[in-house]
Amino acid sequence: MAPTSDLKKQSQLKEVAGIPLQSTTVDNWSQIQNFEAKPDDLLICTYPKAGTTWIQEIVDMIEQDADVEKCQRAIIQHRHPFIEWARPPQPSDGIELANAMPAPRILRTHLPTQLLPPSFWENNCKFLYVARNAKDCMVSYYHFQRMNQVLPDPGTWEEYFETFIDGKVGWGSWFDHVKGWWQKKDRHQVLFLFYEDIKKDPKHEIQKVAQFMGKNLDETVLDKIVQETSFEKMKENPMTNRSTVPKSILDQSISPFMRKGTVGDWKNHFTLAQNEKFDEIYREKMKGVTINFCMEL
Repeated sequence: MAPTSDLKKQSQLKEVAGIPLQSTTVDNWSQIQNFEAKPDDLLICTYPKAGTTWIQEIVDMIEQDADVEKCQRAIIQHRHPFIEWARPPQPSDGIELANAMPAPRILRTHLPTQLLPPSFWENNCKFLYVARNAKDCMVSYYHFQRMNQVLPDPGTWEEYFETFIDGKVGWGSWFDHVKGWWQKKDRHQVLFLFYEDIKKDPKHEIQKVAQFMGKNLDETVLDKIVQETSFEKMKENPMTNRSTVPKSILDQSISPFMRKGTVGDWKNHFTLAQNEKFDEIYREKMKGVTINFCMEL
């Protein structure tokens, strides 16, 4: 058995249309692309480390009318199949899980718009996108890659800063990902949310998601969802905190899966020079895009 550090070295990313993805995903690419979406599917879409688990738990709570026991029926990864997740020896775990699920299904992906299986667009599915400011996303992704044994080693913070800016991370460039989904929002059924808004006013944003899902929730149910999906609650919940994942895949002794869940932690990582450089690159890459991100609360 190769020591963990060796596994880390082997966890190289492969590319599809210039987008780096996990090699197991690329090896199962045709199966993923041929996935048959259904018109009543709801697809949760996020760039990595933008609040995926959080929005999943919110959506599940809405779906189950805040029945905590029902939301404990399975670990979060199994409640909403991750369509591009494939791990040998099973072919396409995410696809198989999704195909076995009764409708209406709630699925999730980190794929950028151009790599999404075409059937999602053809069936006019609903998409729920959560965007998080790039600086916090970078910090969170850095710590995640440090503890995730199936993603490449991030190297030093200085090295990772460049890697992230260049889009040489799993699922590609943050800039392209966010822009791609932002451009789809007026032509498709996309509810575009911001991580920072959910932090600021969870009740208001949860209400928006419920409406989008066609659910009418009363105040008490909404309040309960706010309470149950707080960072503190989810960090302690074995169904959401990934504590059931073997250490050989996620080593939480290096960094917890649910680390801080705050807005503005980038200020503890970015040097002044890095911040200036990043702002300059951001202006250039996001030119003409009308998104305003909140950088601190």
